[in-house]
Amino acid sequence: MAGTEPVVVVTGAASGIGAATAALFRQRGWHTAGVDLNASATDLPIVCDVTDAAGMRSAAEQVVAEFGRIDAVVTAAGFYQEGIDVCDITREQWDAMLGVILGGTVNTCAAMLPHLLAADSGSVIAISSELALGGSATDLHYVAAKGAVLGLIKSLAAEYAATGVRLNAVAPGPTDTPLLAPDSLWREPEYLRTLPLGRLVRPDEIAATVYYLATEGSVYCGEVISPNAGAVI
Repeated sequence: MAGTEPVVVVTGAASGIGAATAALFRQRGWHTAGVDLNASATDLPIVCDVTDAAGMRSAAEQVVAEFGRIDAVVTAAGFYQEGIDVCDITREQWDAMLGVILGGTVNTCAAMLPHLLAADSGSVIAISSELALGGSATDLHYVAAKGAVLGLIKSLAAEYAATGVRLNAVAPGPTDTPLLAPDSLWREPEYLRTLPLGRLVRPDEIAATVYYLATEGSVYCGEVISPNAGAVI
């Protein structure tokens, strides 16, 4: 199916921000490949765990075999745990969180970047979190993993700045996705009243930010855009 249409690879594409992002790119005429533990509503759904480095390399090869190119990569795979004091986070919870969020981003970049670099063009957008900018008291392993993603992207952006490949990050504020439990602290009216906009961010708003970076944001290099309803100003 190789053609002239641009191609985006989205991890975590089966739900939440990843699904909204893949849907927006598809609406705008892009071919979409979704990498997730579950099948995604994309042109090329690939069931793969982002913690599997070899699996991610195979996923990249599948995309190129199907579409002939990769023009953008969005790393949205992740999960969230809140309400855990730092002393109560287990080693297993640390390893799982860092493995998926940081390790998954590393594996995705390692698998996809060679194809972008070979074409000397394209964009990588990593989904981090507003909490990586402002911190949080009861989900430190999540915050640390998302913060590490920012360091990774900034470093890669500097390394490849002389090429045609751009790397940036989007750090959403609390977003109305299934990752936030119905009883999440971030859904409490008391918290929402502290936000200048008074509401959670929507997945489609995050997707629009990602799309802008991939298509129009040619001046951005190692930057972090944080659509967060005013949580961090």
